[in-house]
Amino acid sequence: MAVRIKSKWTEKSRANISEDMNKENAQALAFIYWRLALDYAKTLHGEKFIYDSDEQRIKVIAEYLAMFLQVSDRLSYGKIDDESRQEFITYLAIRLSDHMQDNATDMFGEGDYKTSFIDMLNRRSTEYAEFDYSVEDGPGYSFMQCFGSAVQNVMGDEHHDNKWVIDQIMDIDGPEAVKKAEKALVELFE
Repeated sequence: MAVRIKSKWTEKSRANISEDMNKENAQALAFIYWRLALDYAKTLHGEKFIYDSDEQRIKVIAEYLAMFLQVSDRLSYGKIDDESRQEFITYLAIRLSDHMQDNATDMFGEGDYKTSFIDMLNRRSTEYAEFDYSVEDGPGYSFMQCFGSAVQNVMGDEHHDNKWVIDQIMDIDGPEAVKKAEKALVELFE
């Protein structure tokens, strides 16, 4: 399923963007990332991987969001000063957690879904920090393996076909998702 996402703005719309570009860009990017993560969660189901519950599906979405956050951090390194980068990544994490809270509340009812999501982002951030990611080549093998393993852990292996989800993530969906996330980030800052 293809998702069309607006990530380029006209000169007129650029002129209307507030001085606080980090917040504006983080808000726009969080929306784009949410849509991409949702699309890839649906793609897994379309490839005959089995979700046992909506909770499992939202956790897969969360893993995509954590990976996208790392992509954003890596790509913004050296492009904006460290203080602005840290501010931008923090705003992006907050906006992603807002999307998680809103959607999880719709699915599961009232509750605090932000805290566990932010905790997971922090854990994944520490894990991804160990792996290579270059602007020219994108994520290294270990980076993608970390992402694939995280999704594999969420999906489990109770269903025979789910044990192959790591291959789907590492070889097909993950690289595609990274390219789309990179493109959205680059175009947003152009």
